[in-house]
Amino acid sequence: MFDALSDRLQSALGDLRGRGTLDEEAISRAMREIRLALLEADVNFEVVKDFVAHVRERALGQDVLKSITPGQQVVKIVHDELTALMGSGSSQLVFTGRPPTVILLAGLQGSGKTTAAAKLALLLRKEGRKPGLVAADLQRPAAIDQLEQLGKQIQIPVYREDGSDPVAVVRNGIEQLDADAIILDTAGRLHVDEELMDELERVRDVAKPANVLLVLDSMTGQEAVNVALAFQERVAFDGVVLTKLDGDARGGAALSVKAVTGKPIKLISVGEKVDQLEYFHPDRMASRILGMGDILTLVERAEQAVEADEQKEMEARMMAGQFTFDDFLKSYRMIRRMGSIGGLVKLIPGLGKQLEGIDQVDEKQFARVEAIILSMTPQERALPKVIDGSRRKRIAGGSGTSVEEVNRLLEGRKEMEKLMKGMSKGKLPQLPGAAAPEAPPQQQRKATKSNKRKKRSKTRR
Repeated sequence: MFDALSDRLQSALGDLRGRGTLDEEAISRAMREIRLALLEADVNFEVVKDFVAHVRERALGQDVLKSITPGQQVVKIVHDELTALMGSGSSQLVFTGRPPTVILLAGLQGSGKTTAAAKLALLLRKEGRKPGLVAADLQRPAAIDQLEQLGKQIQIPVYREDGSDPVAVVRNGIEQLDADAIILDTAGRLHVDEELMDELERVRDVAKPANVLLVLDSMTGQEAVNVALAFQERVAFDGVVLTKLDGDARGGAALSVKAVTGKPIKLISVGEKVDQLEYFHPDRMASRILGMGDILTLVERAEQAVEADEQKEMEARMMAGQFTFDDFLKSYRMIRRMGSIGGLVKLIPGLGKQLEGIDQVDEKQFARVEAIILSMTPQERALPKVIDGSRRKRIAGGSGTSVEEVNRLLEGRKEMEKLMKGMSKGKLPQLPGAAAPEAPPQQQRKATKSNKRKKRSKTRR
Protein backbone atom coordinates (compact mmCIF):
# COMPACT_ATOMS: atom_id res chain seq x y z
CA MET A 1 0.00 0.00 0.00
CA PHE A 2 2.97 2.36 0.55
CA ASP A 3 4.44 1.91 -2.94
CA ALA A 4 3.47 5.35 -4.32
CA LEU A 5 4.49 7.14 -1.11
CA SER A 6 7.73 5.17 -0.97
CA ASP A 7 8.65 6.16 -4.54
CA ARG A 8 7.90 9.85 -3.89
CA LEU A 9 9.86 9.99 -0.62
CA GLN A 10 12.84 8.15 -2.07
CA SER A 11 12.82 10.52 -5.03
CA ALA A 12 12.66 13.56 -2.70
CA LEU A 13 15.57 12.27 -0.62
CA GLY A 14 17.56 10.84 -3.52
CA ASP A 15 19.14 14.19 -4.39
CA LEU A 16 20.23 14.68 -0.78
CA ARG A 17 21.76 11.22 -0.27
CA GLY A 18 24.77 11.77 -2.50
CA ARG A 19 25.50 15.40 -1.60
CA GLY A 20 28.73 16.23 0.19
CA THR A 21 27.30 19.48 1.55
CA LEU A 22 23.77 20.72 2.22
CA ASP A 23 22.32 24.21 2.19
CA GLU A 24 18.97 25.59 3.29
CA GLU A 25 17.67 25.76 -0.29
CA ALA A 26 18.29 22.03 -0.93
CA ILE A 27 16.59 21.08 2.34
CA SER A 28 13.60 23.36 1.61
CA ARG A 29 13.20 21.77 -1.83
CA ALA A 30 13.23 18.27 -0.31
CA MET A 31 10.73 19.32 2.39
CA ARG A 32 8.30 20.60 -0.28
CA GLU A 33 8.48 17.24 -2.06
CA ILE A 34 7.96 15.35 1.23
CA ARG A 35 4.94 17.52 2.08
CA LEU A 36 3.36 16.84 -1.34
CA ALA A 37 4.10 13.10 -1.08
CA LEU A 38 2.38 12.85 2.32
CA LEU A 39 -0.65 14.91 1.25
CA GLU A 40 -1.07 12.75 -1.86
CA ALA A 41 -0.95 9.69 0.42
CA ASP A 42 -4.08 11.08 2.16
CA VAL A 43 -2.27 11.87 5.42
CA ASN A 44 -4.06 14.33 7.72
CA PHE A 45 -3.06 17.94 6.88
CA GLU A 46 -2.16 18.90 10.48
CA VAL A 47 -0.06 15.73 10.80
CA VAL A 48 1.82 16.59 7.60
CA LYS A 49 2.47 20.16 8.77
CA ASP A 50 3.91 19.02 12.12
CA PHE A 51 5.94 16.23 10.52
CA VAL A 52 7.62 18.51 7.95
CA ALA A 53 8.30 21.16 10.60
CA HIS A 54 10.06 18.62 12.87
CA VAL A 55 12.15 17.19 10.00
CA ARG A 56 13.10 20.65 8.75
CA GLU A 57 14.12 21.87 12.21
CA ARG A 58 16.36 18.84 12.79
CA ALA A 59 17.77 18.88 9.23
CA LEU A 60 18.90 22.51 9.58
CA GLY A 61 20.72 21.75 12.84
CA GLN A 62 24.49 22.22 13.00
CA ASP A 63 25.07 18.50 13.63
CA VAL A 64 23.65 17.72 10.19
CA LEU A 65 25.11 20.60 8.19
CA LYS A 66 28.63 19.92 9.54
CA SER A 67 28.33 16.15 9.19
CA ILE A 68 30.58 14.19 6.79
CA THR A 69 27.45 12.65 5.23
CA PRO A 70 24.70 15.27 5.68
CA GLY A 71 22.38 13.64 3.11
CA GLN A 72 22.40 10.33 4.98
CA GLN A 73 21.76 12.21 8.23
CA VAL A 74 18.60 13.78 6.74
CA VAL A 75 17.39 10.34 5.61
CA LYS A 76 17.93 9.08 9.16
CA ILE A 77 15.95 12.03 10.55
CA VAL A 78 13.03 11.26 8.17
CA HIS A 79 13.20 7.60 9.26
CA ASP A 80 13.14 8.56 12.96
CA GLU A 81 10.23 10.98 12.48
CA LEU A 82 8.23 8.43 10.44
CA THR A 83 8.77 5.90 13.23
CA ALA A 84 7.61 8.39 15.86
CA LEU A 85 4.62 9.36 13.69
CA MET A 86 3.40 5.75 13.49
CA GLY A 87 4.04 5.17 17.19
CA SER A 88 7.26 4.04 18.83
CA GLY A 89 7.09 1.40 21.55
CA SER A 90 5.78 -2.14 21.87
CA SER A 91 2.79 -3.34 19.85
CA GLN A 92 2.26 -6.42 22.02
CA LEU A 93 -1.13 -7.15 23.58
CA VAL A 94 -1.76 -7.15 27.35
CA PHE A 95 -2.41 -10.53 29.01
CA THR A 96 -3.83 -10.82 32.52
CA GLY A 97 -2.27 -13.02 35.18
CA ARG A 98 -5.53 -14.90 35.71
CA PRO A 99 -6.99 -16.37 32.50
CA PRO A 100 -8.96 -15.92 30.42
CA THR A 101 -7.69 -12.70 28.87
CA VAL A 102 -10.56 -11.08 26.93
CA ILE A 103 -9.89 -9.17 23.69
CA LEU A 104 -12.78 -7.12 22.30
CA LEU A 105 -12.79 -6.22 18.59
CA ALA A 106 -14.90 -3.21 17.60
CA GLY A 107 -15.42 -1.45 14.27
CA LEU A 108 -17.83 -0.65 11.47
CA GLN A 109 -19.36 -3.20 9.11
CA GLY A 110 -17.07 -4.06 6.21
CA SER A 111 -13.84 -3.26 8.06
CA GLY A 112 -12.84 -6.95 8.16
CA LYS A 113 -13.59 -7.47 11.86
CA THR A 114 -14.79 -11.11 11.69
CA THR A 115 -11.83 -12.23 9.58
CA ALA A 116 -9.46 -10.27 11.84
CA ALA A 117 -10.87 -12.15 14.87
CA ALA A 118 -10.00 -15.52 13.31
CA LYS A 119 -6.56 -14.28 12.19
CA LEU A 120 -5.81 -13.03 15.71
CA ALA A 121 -6.88 -16.37 17.22
CA LEU A 122 -4.47 -18.22 14.91
CA LEU A 123 -1.65 -15.78 15.73
CA LEU A 124 -2.19 -16.31 19.48
CA ARG A 125 -2.18 -20.08 19.06
CA LYS A 126 1.18 -19.87 17.27
CA GLU A 127 2.45 -18.04 20.37
CA GLY A 128 1.49 -21.02 22.53
CA ARG A 129 -1.85 -19.74 23.83
CA LYS A 130 -5.23 -21.49 23.83
CA PRO A 131 -7.64 -19.07 22.11
CA GLY A 132 -11.41 -19.17 21.70
CA LEU A 133 -13.86 -17.07 19.68
CA VAL A 134 -17.24 -15.62 20.65
CA ALA A 135 -19.68 -14.73 17.86
CA ALA A 136 -21.30 -11.63 19.38
CA ASP A 137 -22.18 -9.92 16.09
CA LEU A 138 -25.95 -10.51 16.04
CA GLN A 139 -26.66 -7.65 13.62
CA ARG A 140 -25.23 -9.21 10.46
CA PRO A 141 -26.93 -12.59 9.81
CA ALA A 142 -23.93 -14.14 8.06
CA ALA A 143 -21.36 -13.03 10.67
CA ILE A 144 -21.94 -15.98 13.03
CA ASP A 145 -21.76 -18.56 10.22
CA GLN A 146 -18.66 -16.88 8.80
CA LEU A 147 -16.84 -16.97 12.15
CA GLU A 148 -17.87 -20.59 12.69
CA GLN A 149 -16.51 -21.59 9.27
CA LEU A 150 -13.23 -19.77 9.95
CA GLY A 151 -13.02 -21.46 13.37
CA LYS A 152 -13.38 -24.90 11.76
CA GLN A 153 -10.73 -24.01 9.19
CA ILE A 154 -8.14 -23.16 11.85
CA GLN A 155 -9.49 -25.65 14.45
CA ILE A 156 -10.33 -23.05 17.11
CA PRO A 157 -13.58 -23.31 19.14
CA VAL A 158 -16.34 -20.78 18.44
CA TYR A 159 -19.14 -20.04 20.91
CA ARG A 160 -22.48 -19.10 19.32
CA GLU A 161 -26.06 -18.57 20.42
CA ASP A 162 -29.22 -17.96 18.45
CA GLY A 163 -30.47 -15.32 20.91
CA SER A 164 -30.77 -11.59 20.33
CA ASP A 165 -28.88 -10.25 23.37
CA PRO A 166 -25.13 -9.83 22.64
CA VAL A 167 -24.40 -9.18 26.35
CA ALA A 168 -25.79 -12.62 27.30
CA VAL A 169 -23.86 -14.26 24.43
CA VAL A 170 -20.60 -12.68 25.61
CA ARG A 171 -21.20 -13.58 29.28
CA ASN A 172 -22.04 -17.22 28.45
CA GLY A 173 -19.18 -17.51 25.97
CA ILE A 174 -16.59 -16.35 28.50
CA GLU A 175 -17.96 -18.79 31.09
CA GLN A 176 -18.20 -21.83 28.81
CA LEU A 177 -15.18 -21.61 26.50
CA ASP A 178 -12.15 -23.61 27.63
CA ALA A 179 -9.58 -21.00 26.57
CA ASP A 180 -6.97 -18.69 28.09
CA ALA A 181 -7.55 -15.93 25.47
CA ILE A 182 -11.10 -15.12 24.32
CA ILE A 183 -11.70 -12.89 21.29
CA LEU A 184 -15.08 -11.16 20.99
CA ASP A 185 -16.36 -10.41 17.47
CA THR A 186 -18.86 -7.61 18.18
CA ALA A 187 -21.46 -6.03 15.91
CA GLY A 188 -20.76 -3.11 13.61
CA ARG A 189 -22.90 -0.63 11.70
CA LEU A 190 -22.58 1.14 8.38
CA HIS A 191 -21.81 4.31 10.35
CA VAL A 192 -21.22 5.36 13.95
CA ASP A 193 -24.56 5.72 15.80
CA GLU A 194 -25.96 5.82 19.33
CA GLU A 195 -27.31 2.26 19.22
CA LEU A 196 -23.93 0.81 18.26
CA MET A 197 -22.12 2.69 21.04
CA ASP A 198 -24.69 1.68 23.68
CA GLU A 199 -24.30 -1.99 22.73
CA LEU A 200 -20.50 -1.80 22.80
CA GLU A 201 -20.52 -0.15 26.21
CA ARG A 202 -22.78 -2.87 27.65
CA VAL A 203 -20.62 -5.64 26.14
CA ARG A 204 -17.45 -3.98 27.44
CA ASP A 205 -18.88 -3.64 30.97
CA VAL A 206 -19.80 -7.33 31.23
CA ALA A 207 -16.66 -8.69 29.47
CA LYS A 208 -14.08 -6.44 31.20
CA PRO A 209 -11.60 -6.86 28.32
CA ALA A 210 -7.86 -6.47 28.84
CA ASN A 211 -7.59 -5.22 25.25
CA VAL A 212 -10.13 -3.22 23.24
CA LEU A 213 -8.97 -3.14 19.62
CA LEU A 214 -10.55 -0.96 16.95
CA VAL A 215 -10.54 -2.59 13.51
CA LEU A 216 -10.09 0.00 10.73
CA ASP A 217 -10.15 -0.46 6.96
CA SER A 218 -6.94 1.17 5.68
CA MET A 219 -8.53 1.57 2.23
CA THR A 220 -10.76 4.36 3.61
CA GLY A 221 -7.80 6.69 4.29
CA GLN A 222 -8.57 9.71 6.46
CA GLU A 223 -12.15 8.50 6.95
CA ALA A 224 -10.68 5.66 9.05
CA VAL A 225 -9.15 8.31 11.32
CA ASN A 226 -12.53 10.06 11.64
CA VAL A 227 -14.12 6.73 12.64
CA ALA A 228 -11.38 6.22 15.24
CA LEU A 229 -12.08 9.65 16.74
CA ALA A 230 -15.83 8.91 16.91
CA PHE A 231 -15.21 5.60 18.72
CA GLN A 232 -12.70 7.21 21.08
CA GLU A 233 -15.34 9.60 22.41
CA ARG A 234 -17.56 6.73 23.66
CA VAL A 235 -15.57 3.49 23.84
CA ALA A 236 -11.94 4.01 24.78
CA PHE A 237 -9.81 1.59 22.79
CA ASP A 238 -6.23 0.49 23.48
CA GLY A 239 -4.98 0.10 19.94
CA VAL A 240 -5.83 -0.31 16.29
CA VAL A 241 -5.94 -3.30 13.92
CA LEU A 242 -5.42 -2.09 10.34
CA THR A 243 -6.88 -4.38 7.67
CA LYS A 244 -6.36 -4.55 3.88
CA LEU A 245 -2.80 -3.23 3.96
CA ASP A 246 -2.14 -5.42 0.91
CA GLY A 247 -4.57 -3.28 -1.12
CA ASP A 248 -3.90 -0.14 -3.13
CA ALA A 249 -4.61 2.29 -0.28
CA ARG A 250 -2.28 5.28 -0.13
CA GLY A 251 -1.24 4.90 3.51
CA GLY A 252 -3.01 7.90 5.04
CA ALA A 253 -4.68 5.88 7.81
CA ALA A 254 -1.47 4.17 8.94
CA LEU A 255 0.43 7.46 9.05
CA SER A 256 -2.33 9.53 10.69
CA VAL A 257 -4.16 7.38 13.23
CA LYS A 258 -1.52 7.41 15.99
CA ALA A 259 -0.85 11.15 15.69
CA VAL A 260 -4.57 12.04 15.75
CA THR A 261 -5.91 9.58 18.36
CA GLY A 262 -2.78 8.91 20.43
CA LYS A 263 -3.51 5.16 20.17
CA PRO A 264 -0.90 2.87 18.54
CA ILE A 265 -1.39 0.48 15.66
CA LYS A 266 -1.10 -2.96 17.27
CA LEU A 267 -1.67 -5.36 14.38
CA ILE A 268 -1.82 -5.22 10.59
CA SER A 269 -3.47 -7.56 8.09
CA VAL A 270 -1.14 -8.03 5.12
CA GLY A 271 -3.19 -10.46 3.03
CA GLU A 272 -6.45 -12.33 2.66
CA LYS A 273 -5.17 -15.64 4.05
CA VAL A 274 -5.99 -16.45 7.66
CA ASP A 275 -2.31 -16.56 8.66
CA GLN A 276 -1.53 -13.09 7.29
CA LEU A 277 -1.86 -10.99 10.43
CA GLU A 278 1.27 -9.66 12.13
CA TYR A 279 2.31 -7.27 14.88
CA PHE A 280 3.01 -3.73 13.69
CA HIS A 281 6.57 -2.42 14.04
CA PRO A 282 6.75 1.33 13.19
CA ASP A 283 10.55 1.33 12.74
CA ARG A 284 10.38 -1.58 10.28
CA MET A 285 7.56 0.04 8.32
CA ALA A 286 9.53 3.30 8.14
CA SER A 287 12.50 1.35 6.73
CA ARG A 288 10.28 -0.23 4.06
CA ILE A 289 8.79 3.14 3.07
CA LEU A 290 12.29 4.61 2.62
CA GLY A 291 13.49 1.60 0.59
CA MET A 292 15.81 0.30 3.32
CA GLY A 293 14.21 -3.16 3.44
CA ASP A 294 13.16 -5.09 6.52
CA ILE A 295 15.52 -7.95 7.31
CA LEU A 296 13.99 -8.69 10.75
CA THR A 297 10.54 -9.37 9.28
CA LEU A 298 12.12 -11.49 6.53
CA VAL A 299 13.96 -13.61 9.14
CA GLU A 300 10.78 -13.99 11.23
CA ARG A 301 8.78 -15.13 8.20
CA ALA A 302 11.50 -17.64 7.29
CA GLU A 303 11.49 -19.02 10.84
CA GLN A 304 7.71 -19.41 10.76
CA ALA A 305 7.78 -21.04 7.32
CA VAL A 306 10.32 -23.75 8.25
CA GLU A 307 10.06 -26.21 11.12
CA ALA A 308 13.25 -26.56 13.22
CA ASP A 309 13.82 -30.25 12.37
CA GLU A 310 13.06 -29.61 8.68
CA GLN A 311 15.58 -26.75 8.69
CA LYS A 312 18.35 -28.88 10.22
CA GLU A 313 17.72 -31.74 7.80
CA MET A 314 17.80 -29.40 4.79
CA GLU A 315 20.98 -27.67 6.03
CA ALA A 316 22.71 -31.03 6.45
CA ARG A 317 21.75 -32.13 2.93
CA MET A 318 22.83 -28.83 1.41
CA MET A 319 26.20 -28.97 3.19
CA ALA A 320 26.64 -32.45 1.77
CA GLY A 321 25.97 -31.05 -1.72
CA GLN A 322 22.74 -33.03 -2.15
CA PHE A 323 19.69 -31.38 -3.68
CA THR A 324 16.96 -33.72 -4.89
CA PHE A 325 13.54 -32.77 -6.25
CA ASP A 326 12.07 -33.51 -2.82
CA ASP A 327 14.39 -30.80 -1.43
CA PHE A 328 13.44 -28.56 -4.35
CA LEU A 329 9.74 -29.01 -3.54
CA LYS A 330 10.29 -28.27 0.16
CA SER A 331 12.18 -25.06 -0.74
CA TYR A 332 9.41 -23.90 -3.09
CA ARG A 333 6.71 -24.57 -0.50
CA MET A 334 8.71 -22.73 2.15
CA ILE A 335 8.98 -19.63 -0.10
CA ARG A 336 5.25 -19.77 -0.83
CA ARG A 337 4.47 -19.87 2.89
CA MET A 338 6.56 -16.72 3.37
CA GLY A 339 4.37 -14.65 1.01
CA SER A 340 4.48 -13.26 -2.52
CA ILE A 341 7.83 -12.86 -4.30
CA GLY A 342 7.17 -9.13 -4.77
CA GLY A 343 6.53 -8.71 -1.05
CA LEU A 344 9.67 -10.64 -0.08
CA VAL A 345 11.90 -8.66 -2.46
CA LYS A 346 10.82 -5.40 -0.80
CA LEU A 347 12.09 -6.71 2.55
CA ILE A 348 15.65 -7.14 1.21
CA PRO A 349 17.64 -3.87 1.45
CA GLY A 350 18.60 -2.48 -1.95
CA LEU A 351 16.76 -5.06 -4.04
CA GLY A 352 13.47 -3.19 -4.43
CA LYS A 353 14.73 -0.70 -7.03
CA GLN A 354 17.08 -3.12 -8.79
CA LEU A 355 14.30 -5.63 -9.39
CA GLU A 356 11.55 -3.14 -10.18
CA GLY A 357 8.60 -4.86 -11.82
CA ILE A 358 9.08 -8.07 -9.83
CA ASP A 359 5.34 -7.92 -8.99
CA GLN A 360 4.75 -8.85 -12.61
CA VAL A 361 6.36 -12.26 -11.95
CA ASP A 362 3.89 -15.05 -12.72
CA GLU A 363 3.14 -16.45 -9.26
CA LYS A 364 1.38 -19.38 -10.99
CA GLN A 365 4.83 -20.62 -11.96
CA PHE A 366 5.10 -22.04 -8.44
CA ALA A 367 2.03 -24.19 -9.07
CA ARG A 368 3.45 -25.42 -12.40
CA VAL A 369 6.77 -26.35 -10.79
CA GLU A 370 4.93 -28.22 -8.03
CA ALA A 371 2.79 -30.06 -10.61
CA ILE A 372 5.90 -31.17 -12.55
CA ILE A 373 7.63 -32.51 -9.43
CA LEU A 374 4.49 -34.28 -8.18
CA SER A 375 4.16 -35.98 -11.60
CA MET A 376 7.50 -37.72 -10.96
CA THR A 377 7.79 -41.08 -9.24
CA PRO A 378 9.48 -41.23 -5.79
CA GLN A 379 12.54 -42.75 -7.49
CA GLU A 380 12.71 -39.93 -10.06
CA ARG A 381 12.46 -37.27 -7.36
CA ALA A 382 15.27 -38.90 -5.35
CA LEU A 383 17.45 -39.76 -8.39
CA PRO A 384 16.84 -37.15 -11.12
CA LYS A 385 19.56 -38.74 -13.32
CA VAL A 386 17.18 -41.56 -14.30
CA ILE A 387 14.80 -39.10 -16.02
CA ASP A 388 15.37 -39.78 -19.73
CA GLY A 389 13.48 -38.57 -22.83
CA SER A 390 10.44 -40.84 -22.52
CA ARG A 391 10.08 -40.08 -18.81
CA ARG A 392 10.23 -36.35 -19.54
CA LYS A 393 7.31 -36.70 -21.97
CA ARG A 394 5.32 -38.64 -19.37
CA ILE A 395 6.03 -36.04 -16.66
CA ALA A 396 5.05 -33.18 -19.00
CA GLY A 397 1.79 -34.95 -19.90
CA GLY A 398 0.99 -35.73 -16.26
CA SER A 399 1.58 -32.13 -15.10
CA GLY A 400 -0.13 -30.39 -18.02
CA THR A 401 3.12 -28.64 -19.02
CA SER A 402 5.54 -28.88 -21.94
CA VAL A 403 8.72 -30.93 -22.24
CA GLU A 404 10.64 -27.61 -22.49
CA GLU A 405 9.35 -26.59 -19.03
CA VAL A 406 10.37 -29.98 -17.61
CA ASN A 407 13.83 -29.58 -19.15
CA ARG A 408 14.19 -26.08 -17.65
CA LEU A 409 13.31 -27.40 -14.21
CA LEU A 410 15.81 -30.27 -14.53
CA GLU A 411 18.55 -27.80 -15.51
CA GLY A 412 17.59 -25.50 -12.64
CA ARG A 413 17.92 -28.32 -10.12
CA LYS A 414 21.29 -29.32 -11.60
CA GLU A 415 22.60 -25.76 -11.28
CA MET A 416 21.32 -25.55 -7.70
CA GLU A 417 23.09 -28.81 -6.79
CA LYS A 418 26.31 -27.52 -8.38
CA LEU A 419 26.02 -24.36 -6.31
CA MET A 420 25.44 -26.36 -3.11
CA LYS A 421 28.46 -28.58 -3.78
CA GLY A 422 30.63 -25.52 -4.34
CA MET A 423 29.44 -23.90 -1.12
CA SER A 424 30.00 -27.11 0.85
CA LYS A 425 33.66 -26.94 -0.28
CA GLY A 426 33.93 -23.31 0.82
CA LYS A 427 33.57 -21.78 -2.65
CA LEU A 428 31.33 -18.73 -2.69
CA PRO A 429 29.05 -18.32 -5.72
CA GLN A 430 30.29 -15.69 -8.18
CA LEU A 431 27.85 -13.14 -9.56
CA PRO A 432 27.67 -12.78 -13.37
CA GLY A 433 30.02 -10.09 -14.59
CA ALA A 434 31.92 -9.94 -11.31
CA ALA A 435 35.68 -10.03 -11.36
CA ALA A 436 37.25 -13.29 -10.29
CA PRO A 437 38.70 -13.16 -6.78
CA GLU A 438 42.44 -12.74 -6.54
CA ALA A 439 44.47 -15.80 -5.62
CA PRO A 440 46.49 -15.71 -2.40
CA PRO A 441 50.07 -14.32 -2.81
CA GLN A 442 51.62 -17.81 -2.48
CA GLN A 443 49.45 -19.15 -5.36
CA GLN A 444 50.21 -16.03 -7.41
CA ARG A 445 53.99 -16.66 -7.02
CA LYS A 446 53.55 -20.32 -8.07
CA ALA A 447 51.53 -19.25 -11.13
CA THR A 448 54.23 -16.69 -12.10
CA LYS A 449 57.02 -19.32 -11.84
CA SER A 450 54.96 -21.75 -13.89
CA ASN A 451 54.43 -19.16 -16.63
CA LYS A 452 58.16 -18.34 -16.73
CA ARG A 453 59.04 -22.05 -17.13
CA LYS A 454 56.53 -22.34 -20.01
CA LYS A 455 58.09 -19.32 -21.76
CA ARG A 456 61.66 -20.73 -21.39
CA SER A 457 60.49 -24.06 -22.80
CA LYS A 458 58.96 -22.36 -25.89
CA THR A 459 62.18 -20.31 -26.41
CA ARG A 460 64.34 -23.50 -26.40
CA ARG A 461 62.06 -25.09 -29.01
